Amino acid sequence: MNNSLKSLVPPDQLAREVEMLVREIVEQMIPESGELEIPIGISARHCHITQEHLEILFGSGHQLTKLRDLNQPGEFAAKETVTVVGPNRRVFERVRILGPARKFTQVELAYTDGVYLGIDLPLRISGNIKNSAPVILVGPKGVLHLPEGAIRAMRHIHMDPQVAAAKGLKAGDTVDVQVPGPLSVTFHDVVLRTGEGLKTEMHIDTDEANTAGLDPRNAVGILVKGD
Repeated sequence: MNNSLKSLVPPDQLAREVEMLVREIVEQMIPESGELEIPIGISARHCHITQEHLEILFGSGHQLTKLRDLNQPGEFAAKETVTVVGPNRRVFERVRILGPARKFTQVELAYTDGVYLGIDLPLRISGNIKNSAPVILVGPKGVLHLPEGAIRAMRHIHMDPQVAAAKGLKAGDTVDVQVPGPLSVTFHDVVLRTGEGLKTEMHIDTDEANTAGLDPRNAVGILVKGD
């Protein structure tokens, strides 16, 4: 909208029009039945990393290189990968780093990944790494011995606060999500995480996806119960 057109629209009218547009978008996302259809993202093993640890593994001054954008705003899969080493000397090679760089280094693995590596993975919300499992990361320029940082991420839903409020939900609430199909599964105690501009999406790991027989190309669930 150019400046000449802006001057013709009173600020209060413009605010009302924006609010109406937001409400229409929210209502379109919530079917009349009251059930909310939720896209499901299947998270393969990956890691988040601090800039300091990135430079230990890839060299001084190294920056993450974007490979492709992820669904959530500002997040991306990096070209950089690391080797994850377990205490039993088994390894997973080419584990993808997700960007941008974070304030903590965290390795997210599925339950069966932990069994293979010999790591007793605690079930945690992403970011809660205090007293989590130790793990070793190997990059082209160095080795990183982490005393904590390996977890199995709790299933969760990302959602904009306005969408959550329209369902009577808020950050930290837990919900149930039903996945239809031949292997129909209901995931209980799915934690809601909110943030401005977040796209509504549930994240589960590969073990959970396999249990429900989900195809990553069209995985979807239905929110059936609020906390």
